[in-house]
Amino acid sequence: MLAGAQASDNDPFEELTGVVPFVLRNAATPQKHQIETMPGGLALFDYDNDGLLDIYFLNGAPQPSLAKSGPEWWNRLYRNLGNWRFEDVTEKAGLAGEGYGMGVAAGDYDNDGWTDLLVTSVHFSRLYRNRGDGTFEDVTKKAGIPATHWPISAGWFDMDNDGDLDLFIVNYCVWDPKTEPFCGDKRAGYRTYCHPKYYEGLPNTLLRNNGDGTFTDISKSAGISQKIGKGMSVAFADYNNDGLMDVLVTNDTVPNFLFRNEGNGRFTEVGFTAGIAIADDGKILSTMGAEFRDIDNDGWPDIFVTALANETFPLFRNLGNGVFQDMTYRSRIGAASLPHSGWSLGVADFDLDGWKDIFTANGDVQDNTELFSSRASKQQNQLFRNEKGKTFSSVVFGARAQHRGVALGDLDGDGRTDAVVSVLNGPAKLYRNRMGEGRNWIALRLTGMKSNRDAIGAKVRVTAGGLTQYNHVSTSTGYQCSSEKTLRFGIAGAARADEVEITWPTGRKQILRGVPSGRVIEVKED
Repeated sequence: MLAGAQASDNDPFEELTGVVPFVLRNAATPQKHQIETMPGGLALFDYDNDGLLDIYFLNGAPQPSLAKSGPEWWNRLYRNLGNWRFEDVTEKAGLAGEGYGMGVAAGDYDNDGWTDLLVTSVHFSRLYRNRGDGTFEDVTKKAGIPATHWPISAGWFDMDNDGDLDLFIVNYCVWDPKTEPFCGDKRAGYRTYCHPKYYEGLPNTLLRNNGDGTFTDISKSAGISQKIGKGMSVAFADYNNDGLMDVLVTNDTVPNFLFRNEGNGRFTEVGFTAGIAIADDGKILSTMGAEFRDIDNDGWPDIFVTALANETFPLFRNLGNGVFQDMTYRSRIGAASLPHSGWSLGVADFDLDGWKDIFTANGDVQDNTELFSSRASKQQNQLFRNEKGKTFSSVVFGARAQHRGVALGDLDGDGRTDAVVSVLNGPAKLYRNRMGEGRNWIALRLTGMKSNRDAIGAKVRVTAGGLTQYNHVSTSTGYQCSSEKTLRFGIAGAARADEVEITWPTGRKQILRGVPSGRVIEVKED
């Protein structure tokens, strides 16, 4: 067991602290400014193409300046040296950042083979181009990335299947520290962060990649900016199987948006008709993180979102006809999630049984909850283990904290998906996966040629041991986070996958047969 590790015999993960010395600082004030409870973005990506996943954390900044006045406020890039050792390369890479950080999206927007970063901060976003020599260049102005009032999350997808990545930026609400409302009790220490109803919502931003290193804001013509929300996260999937990536946006106390891609540069918002805008009981929830992946192995991407305590974490099953069914309580997630407030989340087959599980990063929105509630500000994280697509069993694990972000990826090369979690005013946590011992797996690392190089949007069907599974490439994860782009499939006792079918964003299909387990398969689009 590594230094700083803790785990009981029943915990699904070994919790590691101190492996990277990062602390997410929110510059908390007695005024309870809304931005203080919201940060937590991080990314798992291979910035130097050495085959190991590196970690990039976003950080806050002092108030009221919102400027990074010293190294303690820097965003941090940790290079993976292998064997759970990491080196801080922030300064060399030029990624200390600016402002009060929120979310990060990793993607190769210029198709040069090196992963770039889009970082959102209060009042602006920054695009960092990976030069391929261990350093990044701020190309925000050159690329035409606009400043918005409060960009909170972002994600990459190829909206038009033209071979380059477009950018969706989620904007939260109008915030002004000079007019911060007072919420909670007047007694000392009892002030609370305010309900979102006290803040005006914002439209979201869609930027089309022009293919020359620049972007064009098409939010209005695409039908995106006409919908005003209080956006928290974004996730992408082709939910109606028409070959086009659709966009899910979760909103805080506003109905969620599902933007159906019409294929002509326009999107239609269909959240209510699809049945995912609100919960089955008609309640509008404080939805936070989102995942848009096939949970029940029927080939149709489902939707899972986190929310606040007493609201549940809704699960919507895709029925394949453009409509989703609320399965929150029938799946047993409802009761198990009710006491918790979830922020980011990630979906992966952690135990390699062929069914995707769900990891949620939990923590209350308030830092003084105990003064007025039986709930705790610091909470344990949660794993929902998939019981063959019908129900989930829940386990809470690890030390309590105000967890925020979570990103997923195999950090040690053993084929199992690990997790990294950011903690508000506490040390970051790395979770080494202890599940799936003795079970087999395959992993696919796709490279687009005519499609975007990251192959974002590519769909994969794997048949092994009598079970067929589905997934698609997307780095967008939960709330404010970005995960590895490699697709991982547990195949339990099977020695190989009988068949792997890849459908590239161009529509071209590629089939592999007899794929051996226990290795990462590199596949280039033919």
